[in-house]
Amino acid sequence: MFTFNYEAGASMLSVWLVWIMVFAILFGMNELARRFKIMGFICFIVLPATLSVLWFTVLSDTTYTDWFHLAKVYSSTAGCIGFWCIRHLHGTNKKTGKEWRLADNKIALCFPPLILAVNILEAVVRDFQVGLQYAGGGTLADEAMYVLGGSWNFMNGIAGILNIITITGWFGICIRKVTKKDGSKDMLWPDMLWFWIIAYDLWNFAYTYNCLPGHSWYCGFALLLAPTICAFTVGKGAWLQHRAQTLAIWCMFAQTVPSFIDEGKFAVSSSYNSTIMFIVSFLALASNVAVLIYMLYKAAKTKRNPYLGELYTDLKKYQEVKVLAE
Repeated sequence: MFTFNYEAGASMLSVWLVWIMVFAILFGMNELARRFKIMGFICFIVLPATLSVLWFTVLSDTTYTDWFHLAKVYSSTAGCIGFWCIRHLHGTNKKTGKEWRLADNKIALCFPPLILAVNILEAVVRDFQVGLQYAGGGTLADEAMYVLGGSWNFMNGIAGILNIITITGWFGICIRKVTKKDGSKDMLWPDMLWFWIIAYDLWNFAYTYNCLPGHSWYCGFALLLAPTICAFTVGKGAWLQHRAQTLAIWCMFAQTVPSFIDEGKFAVSSSYNSTIMFIVSFLALASNVAVLIYMLYKAAKTKRNPYLGELYTDLKKYQEVKVLAE
């Protein structure tokens, strides 16, 4: 499935240790950014503003400048800024004297699903592009990376579209109550449950394996696992927030130091085995079809609108997240 750069001195142990380091840093940075308001501000406002100046000046010859990478880094960062505002912005209405919070604004709650859908759609477009332009194999003009286009790209593109369709219950987004153990004020999404997250992870991994074969060991494997484990443990119910934050941190790093994943002994590439690519994309499509069928079944059974309200309120995992809210 993957090939390690043994000729440059890599070993399976050393590559795994670097993978663990990447995973741990992503997990740790997300913890700092979610638990401390000031760290979120620094990581997703101050840091990207500073790095942007460097990317387009002194680092312009080495950083990624193609539309896809720029769209990824800025859309993920925009998501983090928006989520930070939903979690922390509040005040008092001068006319009425009443307190207000952005988290109570229904229009503001449309932002998380919108930025998520845009992020997925960017990857869907890329999958279709690779499938159409690089059928049988070819080198990407903007990255000098070899890709192998095929039916798997179209299967996975369809899986991504289904993943967007099955985003439900965003008007139920709420804020985690502050406790002695956790003062993060995480942006909870109770209706975004484990089956949708797993389907997303399978789709996104297949996308990276199809379209970023030289990066999928880190940005497909480690980067997907970090927010998922956080969402199932210490940061329960806030997967989208964790995903946006770890993605933005990774994209900023990759923009600044692209040689880490493109060159050297710790670079890991795909084996370009078409059978594996087909299986991975088929699993992604099958899982998202299953989630769609379940969503339609629940909507029909409960007569709830999955887009105007919450759909999975009767499930135990939903209730475990909801009880954490203010």
